[in-house]
Amino acid sequence: MSEAIKIVDGRRLYQQVADQIRGLIREGQFPPGSRLPAERELAGQLGVSRPSLREALIALEIDGSVEIRMGSGVYVCAPGAAADEPTRPLGESPSELMRARAAVESTVAFLAVGRMTPEALAQLRRVLDGMAADIEAGRKPLEQDRMFHLTIAAQTGNAVLARIVRELFDDRHSPISAQLSVRFETPETWRVALAEHETILDALASGDPLLAQSAMRMHLEASRERWTRD
Repeated sequence: MSEAIKIVDGRRLYQQVADQIRGLIREGQFPPGSRLPAERELAGQLGVSRPSLREALIALEIDGSVEIRMGSGVYVCAPGAAADEPTRPLGESPSELMRARAAVESTVAFLAVGRMTPEALAQLRRVLDGMAADIEAGRKPLEQDRMFHLTIAAQTGNAVLARIVRELFDDRHSPISAQLSVRFETPETWRVALAEHETILDALASGDPLLAQSAMRMHLEASRERWTRD
């Protein structure tokens, strides 16, 4: 879906969408205590994609303008101190972040294959074993996930690429990305992600750069779909 709102003065799309919703609340279209229209309907009304709308609603929830009740809907809260203020930045758009990771890290995987050593493959194997143990223990394997991607980036021998991968990964700790993680990450989604990591490791071990590139891209695109739920 083509977004009707464009980025202005560096403001992220979710900030602009949140401000649009805030304006409708101020105008009385959605009074305090009322439920906002269903996600699909509201996205159509505003001319934006559902992931962008979802990010905007999370931004509004963080500043106390709305309450998201899982299984029930999104409800307008009584006006607070932030009611008349533009929506503040809360990190990069999670959907844009995952698209950027797919573009960068698929190339990283392609480049890493030619420099992959038995020691690096063994390290990746240990990381995935730790990831599996965390999942079975009911823990989110964030550090193991991070180490997997950073280890592959380090194998490129390119410090700039390694830094970019690290910074993109660590953006998941921004307020808006962290809130999405709370809502949509479950033990089952982590098990699926682990299986995708296993496919990446197999591709790296095979020595086929195109296979490794494809496996990484498919993993990160699938992660975006799980995270943003378009």
